[in-house]
Amino acid sequence: MASLVNVFAWESFRKLLLVGYENLALPMSDNASIFLDLVVFHAASDPLIFAIRTSLVFSFFCWFMSMATGTHSWVDRLWSITPVLYAIHFSVRDMLYWPKDDAFHYLPRVYIATALIFLWGARLTYNFYRKGGYTFDSEDYRWPYLGSKIPTVLWFFFNIFFICLFQNLLLVAITVPVYTAWRASLVETTPLNWIDAVATLLFISGFTLETIADRQQWTFQEKKRKAIINKEALIGDYKRGFLTQGLFRYSRHPNFFGEMTIWWSIYLFSVAAGYPTYVSWVNPSIVGAFTLTCLFQGSTLLTEFLTAKKYPSYKLYKKTTSRFIPLPAGTNLDELEKKAK
Repeated sequence: MASLVNVFAWESFRKLLLVGYENLALPMSDNASIFLDLVVFHAASDPLIFAIRTSLVFSFFCWFMSMATGTHSWVDRLWSITPVLYAIHFSVRDMLYWPKDDAFHYLPRVYIATALIFLWGARLTYNFYRKGGYTFDSEDYRWPYLGSKIPTVLWFFFNIFFICLFQNLLLVAITVPVYTAWRASLVETTPLNWIDAVATLLFISGFTLETIADRQQWTFQEKKRKAIINKEALIGDYKRGFLTQGLFRYSRHPNFFGEMTIWWSIYLFSVAAGYPTYVSWVNPSIVGAFTLTCLFQGSTLLTEFLTAKKYPSYKLYKKTTSRFIPLPAGTNLDELEKKAK
């Protein structure tokens, strides 16, 4: 009991991170091979600390590329990739160093969570690709806007600490429940239980919602683009410029709600890892899902501000439709527009 309590203790995580920070130096030894140094360092490191250090490398890469290209969406290109790598790392690390003569200790909960994150990453990577996100000069439209409003010196530090460092660390944080489940298994192997089932069903719900919403949005944007190219008469949502039908009839951002649901479901796997011996509904693994949820609040405010500036009818849409959680639809937007006229 006491050991599992320690696994889920905030103080335990604080000490782990503090030790990792105090030993931030690059791995060095008398070996002639840098690769061998890294292997030794990897074997001796706590998996979470190694993941955090890896994220710092990605942070530097994103900063360097943003300075070299003048664009700031390099973290966006990694968004659906690095969490998958971190989750796989937490899952397979033990396999690399397990004694040959010992029976391997399989961790179904960790593998299920990792498989779900892989599924999330594969879908989101494809969605980002088909929208042209991996083209060299692509950039989230919100960064240029913020860059034009923030003084140059402050923007330089905003780029370093928020765009590059904070977001890369967040991509580690959202996968920490997988690490916690792995860590708990070292103390006590708890069988799959109803919390795992709820987490899996919640993930499927969020994944399905996000997939359908992204598909509807993609179909709408493609039809609108082709109609404009062909100089066709635009009516309804195509004239307004934004989608209000399908899932978007019940939520202005159903895909965002699906994304948040996915990571809260992943968090539940950390809770399940202690059940029934020790159930910690609020443990340090919650930081990732909570921070991501907060980030969505701020980014959505900016997104809707810019959308309302571009499309006048969006203000009416906000009055009729829930922001995130799908709720019964309000007054039809066509009727509101007629009244407004």
